[in-house]
Amino acid sequence: MIELTREQARRIAVRAQLLDTRPPAGLLDTVRQLTLVQLEPTAAVAPTADLVLWSRLGDAYEPQDLTTALELDNSQFELALLVRPMEDLPLLRAGMDGPPKYESTARWLDDNAEFRQDILDRLEVDGPLTSREFPDTSIVSWPSSGWNNNRNVMMMLECMMMRGDIAVAKREGRDRLWDLAERVYHSDTATVPLDEALRIRASRRLRSQGVVWEKTPDLPVETTHVGSAGEPATVEGLKGTWRVDPDAVGQPVDGRTALLSPFDGLVRDRRRMKDLLERCRSCTATAWSAGSA
Repeated sequence: MIELTREQARRIAVRAQLLDTRPPAGLLDTVRQLTLVQLEPTAAVAPTADLVLWSRLGDAYEPQDLTTALELDNSQFELALLVRPMEDLPLLRAGMDGPPKYESTARWLDDNAEFRQDILDRLEVDGPLTSREFPDTSIVSWPSSGWNNNRNVMMMLECMMMRGDIAVAKREGRDRLWDLAERVYHSDTATVPLDEALRIRASRRLRSQGVVWEKTPDLPVETTHVGSAGEPATVEGLKGTWRVDPDAVGQPVDGRTALLSPFDGLVRDRRRMKDLLERCRSCTATAWSAGSA
């Protein structure tokens, strides 16, 4: 069992998120280490993805760099409003091939099989297209008491994306342009078996966070669970077992000041942030982002 002080745990977390003074090699290496960057449209200062990447890369980053990586270089891809390295697509393929998470979604897709085929046929001829360019030929409406009620075209596109049928080819402003997945993704993309893929993803998730509470609750967008990845650890003054990336233990950390998005990977797990900052009177949000003790 690895024993950590809170200061050590904080420093491991900051270093894992590339918020110390080491300059990342470039955009792709940054996204690899973070595992994902959220495309949240809220832009009080700047779009979340741009703020997250600029806080790591500084003046070496321009917003156009991400557009180029997604739409021209194909070194990265967008899935469910998350940017990931294209090399991680094989780790997601097995989940795409499986049944939908919810039985109600599976029934809705079965009821609207012809609607799905209409979208595929339209993309085959005219893609890429925005959601507004698809007619709603659904037989059964999407059931929801909230925002998505009767948003049949959008929900079908989202479901087809998660099944690997279609993908986001590019964006025009905030609008996503959809196309057949085979045109967007690398044509020779393999599929990693599900159990192996989940193990690798958990290991990468821990590497990007550095230290994670073993019983962390699921968070929106992407889970922070890491299973048995890394090594068990205790953190001074905190209950329960944590998981830590053993390669990160004892590594030097030089702090700096960084402006963080509320959706930044360092702070989106609010419980972890509170636990690691508690009793640290000299810590502020800036100090946390800077890696200060």
